[in-house]
Amino acid sequence: MSARKLVIPLLGMSLWPLAAMAGQATDAMPGMLMPAATPPTHHRVAKPAKPAAKPDADPHAGMDMSMPGMDHSDGAQPMVMPDTSVLPPNSHVAPAAPQLQMPEMSAAHMVDVMQMDDTGRRGMLLLDRLERSRSTGGDYATSWEAEGWWGSDTNRLWLKTEGERRREGTQDGRAEVLWGHATSTFWDWQLGVRQDFAHGPSRPWAALGVQGLAPYWFASQATFYIGPNGRTAARFEGSYDLLFTQRLILTPKLELNFYRKNDPRRDISSGLSDAQAGLRLRYEFSRRLAPYVGVNWAYRHSNGVGMENQPTRETTWVAGVRIWL
Repeated sequence: MSARKLVIPLLGMSLWPLAAMAGQATDAMPGMLMPAATPPTHHRVAKPAKPAAKPDADPHAGMDMSMPGMDHSDGAQPMVMPDTSVLPPNSHVAPAAPQLQMPEMSAAHMVDVMQMDDTGRRGMLLLDRLERSRSTGGDYATSWEAEGWWGSDTNRLWLKTEGERRREGTQDGRAEVLWGHATSTFWDWQLGVRQDFAHGPSRPWAALGVQGLAPYWFASQATFYIGPNGRTAARFEGSYDLLFTQRLILTPKLELNFYRKNDPRRDISSGLSDAQAGLRLRYEFSRRLAPYVGVNWAYRHSNGVGMENQPTRETTWVAGVRIWL
């Protein structure tokens, strides 16, 4: 064998360890990716599926959210965010227990602080109508209607009055003193007395009735009266507040009066003696003060002294003020 043919194999065997060391050094160098050798096609094996990645944990879980420099010398604990990995299915976290406990309070102190005494005594006075009217015939009149009460939410003493005064004097006037007892959320029974005055002789009555809010917020009253000499009467009244705005309110109102006997000295006839229907539009500068204008239709079945037994109708324009004290 020639020397040339012997040197080439010996040189290859001497360089093989150096090549292997160079490959290992290349794999260890950071930032360098070397493609892996692809195995022969007939030797390929299916790679197993990778397991599903677990959701990342909340990066803020267990983190102290207190501000730097916050003073905890008073015993307050730093705010720690809850670990969301252990939350229940609905993700609800119960609030922390209050650090301050309310001291023991007497019933009187609790009523004074919370203003929730159902048996407390208070009162109200409402001048619902104080108005000046002019009829289509040119007659002027001044009318009033007021009511007030004093008591609790369950038992109250009511005072009601209504009347009309013309150039000849007071024509119709009545005053009632009633005891009211709440029988349900929106209804009161009332028991008391009524006194008619002004035009004609005064007439006393015993009164029994009910008042409250009917469905759809209709303010309703129904009262039955018993007087001397077998006299009886019934009075029905209903009204409703229709709000165009929180201050502009239209109030339709209907009042019916029935009597069992004629009373010519007080211009009262049996049956439907008189009825009134009105519309009043008021503007509430506040809940306590509201001027208004409106129109009123009146029906009276006259049966007075020297008058024929026939109905009369009258339309009047009104302007007045509503005051709540």
